[in-house]
Amino acid sequence: MDQSLNNRRAVVTGGTRGIGRALVEALLREGAQVTFCGATQASVNKALSETSHPKVFGVAADVSSEDEVSALFAFATERMGGVDILIANAGIGVFGPAGDLSVEQWKKTLDVNLTGAYLCARAALAPMRNAKSGHIVFISSLAAKNPFAGGAAYNASKFGMNGMSEAMMLDHRYDGIRITEIMPGSVDTDFSPRSAGKPSSWKIQPADVAEATLAALRMPERTLISRIELRPSRPQKG
Repeated sequence: MDQSLNNRRAVVTGGTRGIGRALVEALLREGAQVTFCGATQASVNKALSETSHPKVFGVAADVSSEDEVSALFAFATERMGGVDILIANAGIGVFGPAGDLSVEQWKKTLDVNLTGAYLCARAALAPMRNAKSGHIVFISSLAAKNPFAGGAAYNASKFGMNGMSEAMMLDHRYDGIRITEIMPGSVDTDFSPRSAGKPSSWKIQPADVAEATLAALRMPERTLISRIELRPSRPQKG
């Protein structure tokens, strides 16, 4: 039997738009309680006003800051009474030839995408280990295995995320904690300016990524879906 998500307590980072927003809405439909964060309080307030659900809570947090991640999880615990699920989705993309990237752009990409995911997972692991139960989902990318021109910083952050998450799974599987990587290809969001103004009907929708995530979360505790790769069925030719 699939595991029910009703009243499960989830934290979603980067939950104000795109994939994160779809994840929040999908979890709420399943009956979960959800705390999400966004980069600014204005974006959080806008998402809260548009979602308008008694089981959703939001707060601004920079996931690359240890103090702000601690505050995020303290907020989630206060509102929901604990954390059963973490979906580490927050990320940024800075694209361009490796030699043209500034050191600041490199550091920021790694700080948010990789260190931020680690800080959130570390914060979630403590209560999950105490409870002997929990599920951490990292929203990675096919860019974690397929380098592309202009993606040095982004590729590095996602390659690192996959290595980190797989080692973390080995570290904590006997603590009752499951860890899953979701690796979508081209998703129809405004994440990358490289695709601005181009046709997008062939792309994966954010709701598709959310549905794949729910499938992993619903699995009985005896079974772990460790990695899901998602690709457009019919990518644009040429």
